Amino acid sequence: MARLALLAYSLLFYLALPLVWLRLLWRARRQPAYVQHLGERHGFYPPLAARQRPLLWLHAVSVGETRAAAPLIDALLAAYPDHHLLLTHMTPTGRETGSELLATHPGRLQQAYLPYDLPDACGRFLDHFRPRVGLLMETELWPNLIDAARRRRVPMALINARLSARSLRGYQRLSRLIGPTLASLSAVAAQTKADGERLQHLGARQPSVSGNLKFDVTPPADKLQLGAQWRQAVGQRPVWLLASSREGEEALLLDALAAVGVADLLLVVVPRHPQRFAEVAALLAARKLAFRRRSSAQLPGSETRVWLGDSMGEMAAYYALADLALMGGTVLPFGGQNLIEAAACGCPLLLGPHSFNFAQASDDAVACGAARRIVDAGQAALVAGELFAQPEELLTMRAAATAFSQAHRGATARTMALIETLTGPRKGC
Repeated sequence: MARLALLAYSLLFYLALPLVWLRLLWRARRQPAYVQHLGERHGFYPPLAARQRPLLWLHAVSVGETRAAAPLIDALLAAYPDHHLLLTHMTPTGRETGSELLATHPGRLQQAYLPYDLPDACGRFLDHFRPRVGLLMETELWPNLIDAARRRRVPMALINARLSARSLRGYQRLSRLIGPTLASLSAVAAQTKADGERLQHLGARQPSVSGNLKFDVTPPADKLQLGAQWRQAVGQRPVWLLASSREGEEALLLDALAAVGVADLLLVVVPRHPQRFAEVAALLAARKLAFRRRSSAQLPGSETRVWLGDSMGEMAAYYALADLALMGGTVLPFGGQNLIEAAACGCPLLLGPHSFNFAQASDDAVACGAARRIVDAGQAALVAGELFAQPEELLTMRAAATAFSQAHRGATARTMALIETLTGPRKGC
């Protein structure tokens, strides 16, 4: 039955390929990088050096997963000095983020796109790179890829794994396909006990709980310094950040902005996806709001109402600038974005009702006083106004955010211990 489900899935994927290509072309209108390295998406790669070191392989689909993987990448390369590491992605922004790590590990890191989850493409990928182990970040469950690795006896682990209750309900409809896929994994390391229980219910065999790797990510010192420079330029103005906003959320917050009641407030808006930068700029222009764009290299002036953060890789700097942040993706039902980076930068948070992608971390942040819940953009504006009128409360939240971040560290070491069970002990242990 499992084999029939996999065959049906593969057939449907092949039939859907024209739509996949059209979607790729559509996205390339705004991000031309989507049509680069097209051969890799079908399992065709440049020849490797004749004497290739043993290879570890880590898949981080996009920006968030790649940044979360940074401490693990450092640990892997330190623990396996005779190995190279292959870092794969699915998006250009993920690949661009990963390229920043290449300079820190010259000659030992290489990048590629993971191919589409088709039997022949996955087979070519594994036969080309011949990894010693494969590590999939978070919820990257690709049935053909995992099946191809099983047949080639490449141990595969799902690490930093998370599965919301909503995602569980969706996957249960595909249980004949996803259940055997999870059961084929050599190991599963869940972020929380609840994630582990949901994964086990779906088919994972004895998942462990390692914590969230994102807590081990240290904000880049140069970005924190950049944020401090921005703060100095802005002066004493209260700064409210809409972080990683999603479609529709900017308009809702702008509608509610007057309710904050702070005359000299500076709103900083950082959209989640770069292809929406122009869209949000047009929205601000249509509302006749005085705004500047980060990409123009102009810092906010005294007349600036909104600063559009249309840059990549500077989220830590925006958090360092802000007095308070509203987490994007939580006002509307997108599930929220990574609040852990904000906490690591000591930035107090407001969280909307839709934080199911980071449910445990969100609840913990609220419980310890690092974040507050709001029900919609209107209430967010009212609560922000109250907090800006109580600077001592913002200082208390800032301290709680820092303590929250530090208290949850250690996932990298626990994940490394699990990886050892697949590869053998580290050198020197």
